[in-house]
Amino acid sequence: VQLQASGGGLVQAGGSLRLSCAASGSIYSIYTMGWYRQAPGKQRELVAHITSGGSMNYADSVKGRFTISRDNAKDTVYLLMNSLKPEDAAVYYCYASVRTSMLITVPYDYWGQGTQVTVSS
Repeated sequence: VQLQASGGGLVQAGGSLRLSCAASGSIYSIYTMGWYRQAPGKQRELVAHITSGGSMNYADSVKGRFTISRDNAKDTVYLLMNSLKPEDAAVYYCYASVRTSMLITVPYDYWGQGTQVTVSS
């Protein structure tokens, strides 16, 4: 299973970016998909995740500014980031909890390569 993230870049504070992450490969089913981020010198932190049923969870720091969504037909998760702040700058990693076969009952977490988000003040 491979996850390909895209959409990062440089944006001014107050601007917006939309990240995408597409899963491909041997996929039987995908449960939770989401995004983490890691800034230099800091631990990786959960930004948001969304279940296969559409339930969403956000870090307090991004509530009201970020929106996570997914397209189950395309095995893709999105993160729309509005009102970006300099403290949002980080490498953003997507992940997906995947069952690769109906014989495997416990999903495994796969990770994308990371996409850089830079916010200028």
